Amino acid sequence: MTFHTSDGVRLNVVESGSGPDTLVLLHGWVMDHRSWDHVAAETRGVRVLRYDARGHGASGAAPKSAATIDRLADDLAELITHRAHGRVFLAGHSLGGMTMMALADRHPKLVAERVAGVAFVNSASGGLAELTFGLPRWVAAPILFIEMLANLLIVRLRGRRLLSPRLCGVTKPVVRFLAFGRKPGKGHVAAAASQLGACSPSGMVAFREELKSHERAHALRVFSDVPAIVLAGDRDRLCTLAQAQAITDALPKADLVVYPGAGHMLPYERTEEVVSHLSRLVAHTGLLTKATA
Repeated sequence: MTFHTSDGVRLNVVESGSGPDTLVLLHGWVMDHRSWDHVAAETRGVRVLRYDARGHGASGAAPKSAATIDRLADDLAELITHRAHGRVFLAGHSLGGMTMMALADRHPKLVAERVAGVAFVNSASGGLAELTFGLPRWVAAPILFIEMLANLLIVRLRGRRLLSPRLCGVTKPVVRFLAFGRKPGKGHVAAAASQLGACSPSGMVAFREELKSHERAHALRVFSDVPAIVLAGDRDRLCTLAQAQAITDALPKADLVVYPGAGHMLPYERTEEVVSHLSRLVAHTGLLTKATA
């Protein structure tokens, strides 16, 4: 499906499954809806909506002034309002989880009226300006400097594709190191590298800067009455276990599940477990609703 936001950006939306309620899966930075392919394929009993965030995948590029997490939250609010039916469950991976926090900050009434459960997967409520990729700061410093220079080069690509399919293979060792834990599945690193290559260059840089300024721990209180699950990998170099714990501490009804040996890509690395937890979230909330009624 195609969904047009109120400011005119075209979003690529994929629907699967069926059921009275809707599960919205939000992908991470430089990824797209395909990062949830395996999870969506295994999820039953609920309608599943996935979409490419603006500036990612097959969606339109974000205007420079609208490549923000706040605007991602507004896009999500519009999608929930116009395309989701029944109770709404949100599962956000990395930037997707941050978008959910911004949704709570900007649209608390919508959250109160529609959202019945949330899952934060490899995400963070803040502290990303101090990112060191799990390395000592003196080791990470030159890497961050190289990243800054690369960003300057990337913005010069303007609207062009970030990487050709052939060059995506060159990025696989970097993707493997940054995003995955021990023994990633066959094809998973290549799939993530392919999604990186489909990301808008300007969007990649703009949202990277947004990650640095993301500080939304205060917004989590809007989800305080909502059943929640926080999933983390203990080898996540991008959103650390400590950051997952901070989210859990802010949510009275949240459970933290940590996967030893897993990295930043739990939808790939621990597909069955992620599906199980999302299914339990939907089913458990349904039981609570019936009991209340």
